[in-house]
Amino acid sequence: MTHWFHRNPLKATAPVSFNYYGVVTGPAASKICNELRSSRARLLELLTDSNCNPEMMKNAADSYFSLLQGFINSLDESTQESKLRYIQNFKWTDTLQGQVPSAQQDAVFELISMGFNVALWYTKYASRLAGKENITEDEAKEVHRSLKIAAGVFKHLKENHIPKLITPAEKGRDLEARLMDAYIIQCQAEAQEVTIARAIELKHAPRLIAALAYETANFYQKADHTLSSLEPAYSAKWRKYLHLKMCFYTAYAYCYHGQTLLAGDKCGEAIRSLQEAEKLYVKAEALCKEYGETKGPGPTVKPSGHLFFRKLGNLVKNTLEKCQRENGFIYFQKIPTEAPQLELKANYGLVEPVPFDFPPTNAQWTPETLAAFDLTKRPKDDSTKPKPEEEVRPVKEPDIKPQKDTGCNIS
Repeated sequence: MTHWFHRNPLKATAPVSFNYYGVVTGPAASKICNELRSSRARLLELLTDSNCNPEMMKNAADSYFSLLQGFINSLDESTQESKLRYIQNFKWTDTLQGQVPSAQQDAVFELISMGFNVALWYTKYASRLAGKENITEDEAKEVHRSLKIAAGVFKHLKENHIPKLITPAEKGRDLEARLMDAYIIQCQAEAQEVTIARAIELKHAPRLIAALAYETANFYQKADHTLSSLEPAYSAKWRKYLHLKMCFYTAYAYCYHGQTLLAGDKCGEAIRSLQEAEKLYVKAEALCKEYGETKGPGPTVKPSGHLFFRKLGNLVKNTLEKCQRENGFIYFQKIPTEAPQLELKANYGLVEPVPFDFPPTNAQWTPETLAAFDLTKRPKDDSTKPKPEEEVRPVKEPDIKPQKDTGCNIS
């Protein structure tokens, strides 16, 4: 499935030294600051390491987030937040709006932004793994699980942490509800694509495949709708991808629904369903071309060149011809002018996000350690002004190299 999934760029961030001269008054506090700096740098490094796997990512993320929790949560639970929550300024760019960073002096903003990047990593890992030649069943399961994990991370951030920000998310920015919803829904839809490919390979009933395809198309339509009020300059490319996937899977639904109708001796309706599938497939092909010509964030993928895409075109053509032959020899049924209404509901295979939570506060955080941060000794001129070394540089992501397309996309 090389170049099958559209991916927006990772968020970029300014380096954070966690140096608090005068404020840190003991070795335990100094040690935590050093570990925060190194674990953050390590996590950022892994986000662009093409050899990183989910276990490495989880370990690195847990290491950093457990330390960062001491800047967010109170140890004695007597107050809702740590006294250190607002000690550090964090700067992050946006996945859609280029290299214009947002800055907040809030450790919750850092937790959310880094968590967002971790979720993006899982989607990119899934895409990279799906692009392997001769992907195995275990790898297909890992693609499926990674997308569900990503959906779970996005959902957790949206529901449990973004509402805690003192400065609300700016309109059109990553942490705004419309974008969070789009990311969650896209992850669910792409995970269901794996389910559909598996169901086709195992020759499950056409009724089930049609229902899964229809539900997946609805997911893509819903994701597209959530982005409809965003500025086209930075959302148009992403929306083209969502729209073409919606058309593609609606074509799949009509194709397999046609097979179900034919099996029930409703050949006229089957022909009309296949004609609708053919029309939508042609539309999806046109949208692929439009997507390729649309400027916007993220590398351009090439779904129309993928064997999984081309197979549907052949399947629709062959099934339609079969239905027309059968109707000419056996059924002699009238072909309806209107396409059948798809009222399909899948009872199996629907994807739900994997529940996610951040790790508990690192055991190094004790009342004594926290007391070793003396905020009264904070320099008077300490401000949120970005320092020269805090420049936000674009993230250089590894290329996804196309591999030979064997058609064994999910086995």
